Amino acid sequence: MARHVIKLGSGITASDDGALRADVLAAICDEVAARRRAGDEVVVVSSGAIVRGLDTMGIAGRPNAIEDLQAASAIGQGRLFRFYDELLAAREVTAAQVLLTFFDLSHRTHYLNARQALRRLLDWGVVPIINENDTTATDEITFGDNDFLAAQVAILVEADKLVLLTGVDGVYTGDPRTDPDARIVREITDFDTLDDQAAIGDSTSTLGSGGMRSKVVAAEMATAAGIPAAIVNGLRHEALGAVLGGATDEGTHFPARALGISSFKLWLRYAKPAHGTVVVDAGAARALREGGTSLLPVGVVEVVGSFAAGDAVEVRGDTAGGRLLGKGIANLSAGELRRVQGMQSSAAREVLPRAAEEAVHRDYFVLA
Repeated sequence: MARHVIKLGSGITASDDGALRADVLAAICDEVAARRRAGDEVVVVSSGAIVRGLDTMGIAGRPNAIEDLQAASAIGQGRLFRFYDELLAAREVTAAQVLLTFFDLSHRTHYLNARQALRRLLDWGVVPIINENDTTATDEITFGDNDFLAAQVAILVEADKLVLLTGVDGVYTGDPRTDPDARIVREITDFDTLDDQAAIGDSTSTLGSGGMRSKVVAAEMATAAGIPAAIVNGLRHEALGAVLGGATDEGTHFPARALGISSFKLWLRYAKPAHGTVVVDAGAARALREGGTSLLPVGVVEVVGSFAAGDAVEVRGDTAGGRLLGKGIANLSAGELRRVQGMQSSAAREVLPRAAEEAVHRDYFVLA
């Protein structure tokens, strides 16, 4: 048995004029049903609620106003799920609508609750159809066309594979529309030199908000958790089944990486938004980077922004450019940390006798 997370962007669910791609969705649901019959578990992360709502209202193009996007999502969300529900029911598969927000993935308790609910649905043989709750969301509506959400869901349910369906065959060395020498990159293992290997600009469809770069970042997130990923042309009916079946000559593949990062630290790195910045001296930077130690107030040279104890903060070095060292959970508020920055632990305890000794504990810090 395998557990797959399949993500459909707006360009897969609908054409640029907003019309639903009924034949494409039917073919994808055929494959989902086939996987269920084979004993696999499947989670679908689908964009398209906003597009569906705009098409229902006869509105051309994608509005910029957040309230327009929220209203369109409210109209389209139920209609989109009903389409999936009917397609899967006709194939004897039960679907469940699951709406998540960025908050659900950035608050630890909500994160664990979402994981438990999804796992129970999978235990029951149900196919969750997941989308962001765009009606109440704000910035996350434009985060990346659900690519980030799909990666987080894959980590959440401990998937065996993440497949990101898009309207092209994969990642290319150049833009195949304008570069006759562009060739597809079948496997990517090194994200640090990716810009030298491939063309991953931010271009997207008329009605989508993501792009190839956001899909590659999603693949990086999943592979860091030990989950292989693939970017595949979802408009080619046979491509999804081939990739789920193990084919490597379809799409671009990203093998899993053994980074040894806990699920908590993956959540911290990718899902918990930072509310401020803590700048540290060279000694503290070296200790964090090489020694795996906690950050003490003595190493802090500057506190930027406003945050509370328990918020995530970026930790940067004080050298030119302020190199990002990592992200951690602050034990002290910004105001408290400013009062004790640069102090030895004994002096800091006199100022804040009830506070934690560490500004950021090593167990709640992840390197960039």
